[in-house]
Amino acid sequence: MIKLFVGLGNPGPEYEATRHNAGFWWVDALARELKVNLAMDKGYHGYVARTTVHGQTVWLLQPQTFMNLSGKSVAALARFFKIAPNEILVAHDELDIAPGQVKLKFGGSHAGHNGLRDIHAQLGSGDYWRLRLGVGHPGNKADVVNWVLKKPSQDDRIAMEQCIDRSLKALPAFLAGDMDKATLLVHTSKPPRPHAPQALRDTPPSPAVAPAGTRPPATGTTLPEGAP
Repeated sequence: MIKLFVGLGNPGPEYEATRHNAGFWWVDALARELKVNLAMDKGYHGYVARTTVHGQTVWLLQPQTFMNLSGKSVAALARFFKIAPNEILVAHDELDIAPGQVKLKFGGSHAGHNGLRDIHAQLGSGDYWRLRLGVGHPGNKADVVNWVLKKPSQDDRIAMEQCIDRSLKALPAFLAGDMDKATLLVHTSKPPRPHAPQALRDTPPSPAVAPAGTRPPATGTTLPEGAP
């Protein structure tokens, strides 16, 4: 089972609403779901919450070390409470996934993400779970740093918040250690299809407009075949 849920981001109000803090948003939502409050714990260099689910202790963590040193916080808590890497889930922003989408992954490289890079280094392993929250890509590699440190558009932020809410449907599976089921729930949790506004659905279709220079036939009149 997952015993430690980590959300990555940067501390401070200037970063609070930026794309790079998507992991913080996820842990905030998780804390609301579990009805716990995060509080600063200097011993673990971050905001921490602890609760018990089905007799098992579960931890929530938001490192306050800045993104590039996230592993310092994660490793401090994991080592003290003897939490193995495969019992850790890290929620983070993902450039290669569109806003409103999320993917669950186990192990692999850090793919250039500085928060994951430091977690790899501090844990000495990449064998932990990652919840990859899509923030989209700016299209140019040179713009990536500026992109993740800016706020998403209002539409993208709404899509990301909805995605976070949907991904929490996998929480019981995370806590039960049923990661196959969790993966299925996360990957089949897609944005709802948009519907046309009610006003548009209730509006009858507009009558056909006759081409310029022609006159529609009077009611009850039949035009001869081949007439213009």
